[in-house]
Amino acid sequence: MPHVNAKVSAVAATGMSAVPAAAAPPSPRRWEGVDPALERMVLRACLDQAPERRRVREAFKDVQLSIDHCLFKSYERNSRGVEIFSKCWFPENHRMKAIVCLCHGYGDTCTFFLDGIARKIASAGYGVFALDYPGFGLSEGLHGYIPSFDTLVDDVAEHFAKIKGNPEYRDLPSFLFGQSMGGAVALKIHFKQPKDWNGAILVAPMCKISDDVVPAWPVQQVLIFMAKLLPKEKLVPQKDLAELAFREKEKQEQCSYNVIAYKDKPRLRTALEMLRTTQEIESRLQEVSLPIIILHGEADLVTDPGVSKDLYEKAKTSDKTLRLYKDAYHAILEGEPDEGIFKVLDDIISWLDQHAAKETPSS
Repeated sequence: MPHVNAKVSAVAATGMSAVPAAAAPPSPRRWEGVDPALERMVLRACLDQAPERRRVREAFKDVQLSIDHCLFKSYERNSRGVEIFSKCWFPENHRMKAIVCLCHGYGDTCTFFLDGIARKIASAGYGVFALDYPGFGLSEGLHGYIPSFDTLVDDVAEHFAKIKGNPEYRDLPSFLFGQSMGGAVALKIHFKQPKDWNGAILVAPMCKISDDVVPAWPVQQVLIFMAKLLPKEKLVPQKDLAELAFREKEKQEQCSYNVIAYKDKPRLRTALEMLRTTQEIESRLQEVSLPIIILHGEADLVTDPGVSKDLYEKAKTSDKTLRLYKDAYHAILEGEPDEGIFKVLDDIISWLDQHAAKETPSS
């Protein structure tokens, strides 16, 4: 018997008169123009496991692609048996100059803002490839959980190796593109494969997490201990990253449309792995030997632009470029005024054009 009918019967059995409950005031709408039933489904969904994240994203995909932002393949099991979602973008009216392999940031996915970035790069003549890391976006795994950063890097390197080994792309120059945490992923791939890439684009790379975001040292020690006991728990205190990362309020609010992004407190093990990774990278900056362009907002409060300056100074490659953007926040490709976003994209594409031409034999 339905729950409502059972409640009415119980009232009748006591001989009491049924008094209509006062109607609850309607909750404020989160997304204007979105069907209320869809909105409720998205907001109530538990995103811990990949099947539910995929269901939610599929239901919300058309809404995502309809928002007014200037940017706007398939699943495959890897050697560890983890189902990985990947995506690719190709130039429509250009010969492919090179391939660019994208590494997304913490909590992100390759199906939202990164999709717009990839389309812009592809339109300039590049084949662009990306994947969602295990536990992020549409890939399998506990949402937002990184049990081992090295294993995550191995998964990404394996995926990109398959792409680079494809006969269609084998003779093309190949470039890494890493944004925020993806910058750390790209650098770790370079450390593993120092001769395998023709260059790297590092956008606000996570070489060091800003002191404004990292918990105080005593709190860190407690969290490190707790991570051994409760590695998957969401207990790490964190400020609102969207507020810190996006300079424009409207674009900050548009982050909510990325409904499968990880937005909760970091899981204990994840936070520990990220902290250890930044400490390792900061100690190995002098090992960077491939051509690089580093692009960073001077007002970034998420990843430390000072360490990007250190990377530029210490990297042993002689082919290095540093672009610092005055007053820009962390999300220089998503959260700045439109003209700022397109300036960063132009800088990236100009650098790619210059370096792809160096590596491509003249016909």
